[in-house]
Amino acid sequence: MKIALYIILGLASALLIFNLTKIDYSAPFEGNSMVGVISVIACLCAILLVVILMISRKIAVKNKELKRKPKNQ
Repeated sequence: MKIALYIILGLASALLIFNLTKIDYSAPFEGNSMVGVISVIACLCAILLVVILMISRKIAVKNKELKRKPKNQ
């Protein structure tokens, strides 16, 4: 799963860069530039979701470690 997350992150980053080149910055909300803008927003959402998933998995691992630790009494 860890490798798959990094692959998805890399693909989303590559698509983000590709779509940034498709935007006409003089008129970003007209014609084919609008498709580029929407694609950039979608790529940013995908990257954000993958990063949130990676952070939540790290928190879950730390939480399991704390539960396994015997309490000192």
